[in-house]
Amino acid sequence: MGQFLGIFFFFLITGVPIALALGVGGVIYLFLTGNGMLILNFPQRMLAGVDQFVLLTIPLFLLAGMLMNVGGITDRIITFARAMVGHRRGGMSSVTVLSSMFFAGISGSATAEASALGSILIPSMARQGMPPAYAAALVGVSAIMGPIIPPSITMIVYGVLSGASIGQLFIAGVVPGLLLATGFLLYASWRARRDNFAITDRASWPVRRAAIVRTFPALMLPVIIIVGIKGGIFTATESAAVAVVYALIVGFAYRDLDVARLWHALAATAISTSAIMFIVAMASIVSFVFAIEQVPMKVAATVLSISDNPYLVVLMLNVVLLVLGMFLEPISILILTMPILMQMAKVIGMDLVQFGMMVVLNVVIGMATPPVGICLFIVCAISGKSLVEVSREALPLLGIALVVLALVALVPPVSLFLPHAFGTVQ
Repeated sequence: MGQFLGIFFFFLITGVPIALALGVGGVIYLFLTGNGMLILNFPQRMLAGVDQFVLLTIPLFLLAGMLMNVGGITDRIITFARAMVGHRRGGMSSVTVLSSMFFAGISGSATAEASALGSILIPSMARQGMPPAYAAALVGVSAIMGPIIPPSITMIVYGVLSGASIGQLFIAGVVPGLLLATGFLLYASWRARRDNFAITDRASWPVRRAAIVRTFPALMLPVIIIVGIKGGIFTATESAAVAVVYALIVGFAYRDLDVARLWHALAATAISTSAIMFIVAMASIVSFVFAIEQVPMKVAATVLSISDNPYLVVLMLNVVLLVLGMFLEPISILILTMPILMQMAKVIGMDLVQFGMMVVLNVVIGMATPPVGICLFIVCAISGKSLVEVSREALPLLGIALVVLALVALVPPVSLFLPHAFGTVQ
């Protein structure tokens, strides 16, 4: 395993794309270990990795999010949040957190959220007198709610690789997502009072009603998905198709969607889906190599040789996943580590849904963690501030995220309460 990891990280350092680093690293590793003939099995393994019905949810949810975005939903969400809480002291910081929470129910992607909202909200917060570095940090860290609040592409990949119910994972993400939003809102309010940020005029009730009417259809998308899955109306895979149809209806009904924008959404979805599926196919090679070398069992034995205390094992897993999250995309981490993670889940005896929430939260927190968190790089580019300045402002927010992570890992009801209440967990 050490040889493979060395080859893999060498390729990453030299600029080789992650997907190729995974596949080529696996090929070289087999040659070095005298198993070159097994490379003949790679095409079959790659096809088997992507030939799974549930993976249809990825392009469909991506398309639904794209249709919502090109249909002006981003502007509506921000307008709605501003009408509801924009009058508070430093109201745009609260608007940012609420917009991130609502946008999470549409995009399912932290990077998409940071890019779409950052270009609008960071300048708006700066105009209200907030430090641009703080504005950038708030957008970058709030974006991690994207893969937590359903629908979530990261949860879909975890569900495919682990066998856990995607519907249960979606429902389980609601409480942790709300805890993150609440923590960020409390911090934003405290910071606004401490630094005496500006107060803006309260929106009139007619303005609020208009904002609610224009935004309500978009906010209903995650509700439709969860209620539909829970009620047995459709499966998690079918819910993705329902989301696309719903996004088309909303877009054309409000006349914000036309043929040109539809084509743009289709093209962007095709590109994103191709990239994800290519990673999945190439990572199937790594899973094959790990299975041959019995890596999961060896890693589990090594961890148990250090300690068999479940809490210490969970702590070690969290530290490793947080570090990996600083350097790699969540999907790449899941595919690379899932064989090992599943073995560790058996060791600690954690429910697969709770374990999935812990794993997903770990890898998305890494996206906003210095020094290499991709969400921080996105907001730094938008704000024009250095990574050091933005990272310094991001630390308290990351502390809140780590508290939520600890609750998810140590208190099962945080992630399992709603699935139990809906009767989806035995």
